[in-house]
Amino acid sequence: MFIAQAFNYQHDFWRYLIGSLLIFLATSLGQVPFTIAVLMKAAQKGEDVMALDQSNMLSVLEPNLNLFLLLLSFAIGLLGFFIIIKTLHKQTIKSVTTSRKKIDWKRVWFAFFFWGIISSALVLVDYYSNPENYVNNFELNRFLILAVIAIVFVPIQTSLEEYIFRGYLMQGFGTLSKNRWFPLLLTSLIFGLLHIANPEVEKLGYSIMVYYIGTGLFLGIITLMDEGMELALGFHAANNLFTALLVTADWTVFQTHSILKDISEPTLEFIDLVLPVFIIFPILLFIFGKVYKWNNWKDKLLGAVKELPKEDYKIIEE
Repeated sequence: MFIAQAFNYQHDFWRYLIGSLLIFLATSLGQVPFTIAVLMKAAQKGEDVMALDQSNMLSVLEPNLNLFLLLLSFAIGLLGFFIIIKTLHKQTIKSVTTSRKKIDWKRVWFAFFFWGIISSALVLVDYYSNPENYVNNFELNRFLILAVIAIVFVPIQTSLEEYIFRGYLMQGFGTLSKNRWFPLLLTSLIFGLLHIANPEVEKLGYSIMVYYIGTGLFLGIITLMDEGMELALGFHAANNLFTALLVTADWTVFQTHSILKDISEPTLEFIDLVLPVFIIFPILLFIFGKVYKWNNWKDKLLGAVKELPKEDYKIIEE
C-alpha cells in the first residue's frame, strides 16, 4: 500500500529523474556557505586552497560552525524536496511518508528512543571495555552549542535522506517495476554507495560499505513491513544524533565537541560488520515485528505492487 498509493499522483518515472536532480541541486546550493567559509578560513591561515580535498575541508573550521554549515545544506535540500513533491508530483507529504491516515509520531518516537538508548549503551560498553581508546572531550559551553545545533539539524539531515530513499525513490522505483524487491534492493545499494566519499571509507576501507548498504536494507525492510517511514525516520535520527553528541574522532565525517573522543587507530574487524548487520538489525526486525504485529513478510518484501482505482484504496488504521 505504501508504494502503491503513489499511483494516485503524478508518478511518471521521468518526474523522479528530474526531481532527484533538482533535490541534488538544492542540497548542493546549500553547501555554498560551507565551501565559502572553508576557503576563506584556509586563505586566512595561509593554506593552499587549491590543495584542499574533502577530508581536510572538514577540519578547517571550528567544529560547531563546521557542523552547522554542513547540516544547513540538508535543510535547504529538505525544503527543495517538499516543493518538488508538491509541484512536480502533485503529491502530499503524508502520502510519501506513510499509508496511514496521518503520520504516526508515536512510531517515530518509539524508534528514536529505543535505538537511542541501545546505541548509547553500546558506546558506553565499548568505553568501559576499552578506556584507553577514548579521552574526555567534554567542554560544557561548546557541548551546549553542539546540542542545540545537533538537536535541530541532525533530524533534518536524516529526514531528507529517509524521504529520498525510503519514501521518494522507494515509490518511484516501485511504481516503475511494480514490485517490492526491486526498489528495496536498489534504494539500499544507492544509499550505501552515496557514502563512499565519507572519510570513514578512506580510513576503514571499502568493507565498510557492507554496513552502509546493510543499514539501507534494514531501513527499507522496516518501511515496507510497516507500510510507512515512521520507524525509519526515528531510527536514523537517533543513530546520527546520539553519535554526534556522545563520541567523535578525527577521521569521521562529523567532528564535534562531543562528550568523548575516540583516539584509537581506526580499524575494521570482521565482527564490526557482522554484529550490526547480521545480528543487531535482525534482532531489531524481530522486536519491531512483534510490537507492530507484522505478518506476510514474503509478500510485503517481494510481492507485486498493483495499481488500484483510487476509490478502492483503504487507509491502514492504527
